[in-house]
Amino acid sequence: MPHDPDQLELAIPPSGDPMVEVTAPQGHRTEPDDAGTSAKVPGAGDLPVANPTSRQASPGSEESGEGAGRQIAQLLVDEGQLTPEQLRYAQRVRSKMSSPPSLLTVLQQLHLVETEQIRRTLSRHPQEVPLGELLVELDLITAEDLRCAVSLQHDHPGKRLCQILVENHLVSEATLVDVLSIQLGYPNLESDLAEIDEELARRASPEWLRRHALVPVRQEDGAVLVALADPRDEAALAAARRVFGPNVRPGIALRESIHAAIARLEAPKIELPADVGADGAVVGTLNALVMEAIQEGVSDIHIEPLKDRLRVRFRQDGVLVPHVDYPLKIAPALLGRLKVLAGADIAEKRRHQDGRLLFEHAGRQVDMRVSVYVTIHGEKAVIRLLNTGNRMLDIKELGLAPRIARRFREDVLDVPSGVVLVTGPTGSGKTTTLYSAVNYLNNVNTSIITAEDPVEYVIDGISQCSINPKINITFEETLRHIVRQDPDVIVIGEIRDRFSAETAIQAALTGHKVLTTFHTEDSIGGLLRLLNMDIEAFLISSTVVCVVAQRLVRRLCSTCAEEHRLTPDEVRRLGYEPTCVRDLVFRRAVGCPRCRHRGYKGRVAVFELLILNEKVKDALIARKTSYEIRRTSLETTGLVTLLEDGITKAARGETSFEEIIRNLPRLSTPRPLSELRRLQGDLR
Repeated sequence: MPHDPDQLELAIPPSGDPMVEVTAPQGHRTEPDDAGTSAKVPGAGDLPVANPTSRQASPGSEESGEGAGRQIAQLLVDEGQLTPEQLRYAQRVRSKMSSPPSLLTVLQQLHLVETEQIRRTLSRHPQEVPLGELLVELDLITAEDLRCAVSLQHDHPGKRLCQILVENHLVSEATLVDVLSIQLGYPNLESDLAEIDEELARRASPEWLRRHALVPVRQEDGAVLVALADPRDEAALAAARRVFGPNVRPGIALRESIHAAIARLEAPKIELPADVGADGAVVGTLNALVMEAIQEGVSDIHIEPLKDRLRVRFRQDGVLVPHVDYPLKIAPALLGRLKVLAGADIAEKRRHQDGRLLFEHAGRQVDMRVSVYVTIHGEKAVIRLLNTGNRMLDIKELGLAPRIARRFREDVLDVPSGVVLVTGPTGSGKTTTLYSAVNYLNNVNTSIITAEDPVEYVIDGISQCSINPKINITFEETLRHIVRQDPDVIVIGEIRDRFSAETAIQAALTGHKVLTTFHTEDSIGGLLRLLNMDIEAFLISSTVVCVVAQRLVRRLCSTCAEEHRLTPDEVRRLGYEPTCVRDLVFRRAVGCPRCRHRGYKGRVAVFELLILNEKVKDALIARKTSYEIRRTSLETTGLVTLLEDGITKAARGETSFEEIIRNLPRLSTPRPLSELRRLQGDLR
């Protein structure tokens, strides 16, 4: 067992009580007052778990939270994994600790038992230990976590303990499935879903498998091993026996993993000839992959070698989804073909490389960037599709609230000069917003010139330059010449360094309008990052007109989304006081054939528009803190934060609570929904 400096290093005596000075190791967890009651796994089949009657005990009492540890330890003794003397010794050691960890933790720290011994023993005695106590004893949650979960369960009698634990991020679904497999005695089939018997699975349609949340894995010892999201669902088990035979052995897996396995069954299978290195086979495979990605509106293709297969995943709506698996033997030929097209070195397999290629599709060229990354299983490639036919959005279609959109047009774009910054992380839709603004400004009386890397949308009537360092068309060289072209509007693809920032500022000082993008967390962060680039505060305040921060969140499927009344804990996580906010109703993802059972289809943009006024400029010149600048902006400019815009869009049913929490920064307390609607001019 590897040495852990936080663990006890005590010799195990043959008998008697050792004369040792014992202190509690830091960071270990105490035990629960409540064992928890029946539970189910959200998203993993709403699995009901039968537990013994909960045991109440006062905090700090000798019996508090100790029952499960004693019960499991007694099972270990009964099976001969532990002697009664060793158990008594561990209990004496634990009693001397000022803040004792669980009994199982002490047993493991004393090297009396291993984790695998505990797992095997519990799997042979399912349902003998309450789930809540088991999670604490296995050091997966604290006693305080369990007490909070049980308290929330009392407040929401319709919810099970597992659901509350997962919803409040006290334990992950994957961990919970693993523990439930121990407690209930069902095998955990998560890792087995990577390779399933497809011939067996095709006895039923994908829709049937998805409806019953199950998938057959393989035949084993005369039985069919079936992974179920809920292995105690008698209706699903009966359906499985009708299709796969009476001898069905149930196992447990995440619902999400089962759906991914079913999706792989539906994915097109490429029949490869014996010689997988043949040019025709590799060319056809790669072409088919790219064409499918273009047709489905994918932003990135991930080609990943694993230990047993070559996995391909598509990034759709900002989320990676499984697409197809290939035999591992095709990987060298497929990656070699891709590197040839991208202009990379096909002989070099030990270094990371980058490249670029143009793909002809439907009479037009699709620009793609390729990154090859060396991993322990071989070379991984990511292909970014830059212009897959996404039409340029009119500025009215971006998703800005009515009053915010009007201010953006009138107070920002119609102003003759100044810098407009569009900020956000990679993949947040900055380029789409930038091009929509450029298209709004484009007319016969305006000279617009760009420096981009690369040009993603071709706009008729403006002069666009694509950066190409190989022939010395760099950002630095281009920006030196761009102001000599007598432009009215200058578009810089991205502010990358101090030089590009100074160029944008100087162009604005000479009367040009400059539109550019920036990578920052929010609108205030854009101003602070310019300060950190050693740009003078008075220059920033006199040239920057507006900072637009944005994110993309997934749009709920309009066909299957259902009403979701937020719980007090969800209200708290948004930043509100649960006692002050009542009946906040969003919608939640469900899943249907239209959205491929993901619950989402498409994306919606969330915005934060900061238009600098005199008070914000004064705060900037005085080099106030980000908190003070943000407070001034909220009070004087009508700023609506990213989180607040997300809340109003979720309240309209466009996105979900989970998407807001996953994507939007929570830097300040949101204002009431009624006030946000007034600020945005939203009358809905």
